[in-house]
Amino acid sequence: MDDGHGRGATPRRSSRPEDGIHAAMARLEEELRFVLENCCNDIDVESLVDLRSLSTRSSAESPPSPSAAAVEEAVGAGSTITRSSYRSTPSIRVVDLLPPDAVEDLRSIADRMFAAGHGWECARAYGAARKEAVELRLTRLGVDGLEIGDVQRLEWEVLEANIRRWIRAARVCVRVVFASERRLCELVFDGLTDDAPFTEAVKSAALQLFGFAEAVSTGRRSPEKLFKMLDLHDAMADLLPDIAAVFQSCLSSEPIYIQAAEILPKLTEAIREIISEFETAVLLDPPKTPVPGGNFHPLTRYVMNYLGLISEYEPALVELIATSPSASSRFSDTDAAAAAAAAAAVQIDVPELENQTPLAAHLTWIIAALHHNLESKASLYKDNALSHLFFMNNLHYIVQKVNASPELGAMIGDEYLRRLKGRYRQLATGYQRATWARILHCLRDEGIHVAGKLSSGVSMSTLRERFRDFNAAFEEVHRTQATWFVPDAQLREELRISIAEWLVPAYRGFLGRYRHLVVNGRHRGRTSSTASRILSWPC
Repeated sequence: MDDGHGRGATPRRSSRPEDGIHAAMARLEEELRFVLENCCNDIDVESLVDLRSLSTRSSAESPPSPSAAAVEEAVGAGSTITRSSYRSTPSIRVVDLLPPDAVEDLRSIADRMFAAGHGWECARAYGAARKEAVELRLTRLGVDGLEIGDVQRLEWEVLEANIRRWIRAARVCVRVVFASERRLCELVFDGLTDDAPFTEAVKSAALQLFGFAEAVSTGRRSPEKLFKMLDLHDAMADLLPDIAAVFQSCLSSEPIYIQAAEILPKLTEAIREIISEFETAVLLDPPKTPVPGGNFHPLTRYVMNYLGLISEYEPALVELIATSPSASSRFSDTDAAAAAAAAAAVQIDVPELENQTPLAAHLTWIIAALHHNLESKASLYKDNALSHLFFMNNLHYIVQKVNASPELGAMIGDEYLRRLKGRYRQLATGYQRATWARILHCLRDEGIHVAGKLSSGVSMSTLRERFRDFNAAFEEVHRTQATWFVPDAQLREELRISIAEWLVPAYRGFLGRYRHLVVNGRHRGRTSSTASRILSWPC
């Protein structure tokens, strides 16, 4: 029809074919969402937490599941879909998220939408629907959506429980959930687009999952966090090949792998800093009040139990601790506490053992720092004998704890252990001398014999005074040391025998020389029981 200007009129309904295409694509997109939201297999993610049974055989060694094989057959022999376009690992286990007929429907929808030029809408709808499913599984596994600051503000007991839960959840997410999502995406979109739909589906959950580990790695350092940090490091190191297999093969998902890979060096640095700060804390723990009775100091117990736990992690730590301790490199003169630590550190005598690992050198240095600190704490006692007893008890405890742990003993070495044993034996001798030297002085013959005497030549007043002084001193020591401790039964017995071998012969010799001159029955009865009291010394 002419429009009056010699031109044909523009058809009014020219947009109807395009509208029809849009309506058809909208219906296909709605159908895609319906299939994804209503046809999923019922998978109990909590039952997948323990993956030990899933880590013995490679998925490459295992035949494809019947449902996956059926899907590939249903799609058609002419399809470009492959069994897996990403490399697998022995621990990855793919499960069927949807039944085969549902996957076949999704593939058919994707083919038509991409052919019509609506591939972006198809991929977007798929990613949004799968994202909800993935995040729901993450929640069911107990992974909370905490920001980095929230994680770092958690009380340690809560954080420790979260780390345990995270390790179990991360294994399932990486090896089952993410890997299965990757496989489903391939079955639906292979040959049509890259893995952008997969990335859209799992990105939020993956960033949330790995963000927790990153928050822990950059949080406040403290000694009690070391072992959970090591568990977290071991878990990340174990998972990293699987994370690479799932995320590293395509440009859109590779940033997820990069974020996860960067967590490992952060955890390594955190572990090294915790050990270094622990060394400084042991060295500089301030002397406050003396422990009653010369018993074990809480620092001694804490440090040795801590080292015992560290030795159990030797296989992991020996790879992480690459340098031996050095006072000059550890401490800076710009900080007063650090300068004090450096000054104290140079006074510590630590043997340099041949072929000793850096980890073993650090543990030996910590024991040497504890030894140095205990010496300062021993000086708090006003009684020199009690100072020796305290130092002896604590060094003996250190030796016993090293002997009780074959791993720790191997790292510390026999040479340094012999040195510690020699030191606590010196302290035992020092304790005996500080306690009994004054008492033994009462048993000297000097001053008792008087020249010119016609009878015995002995000054009876001096002799009685010596016995009185001895008994008074003995009673004072007995009363004072009744509240002192030698907690180790074997050490206590050795000390009692040593005291008896030193004191009883001297006492009996003195008594034998002058017994016939002691005529007071009460005095004779008291002196005759002294030796037996020595043998049952209260320590």
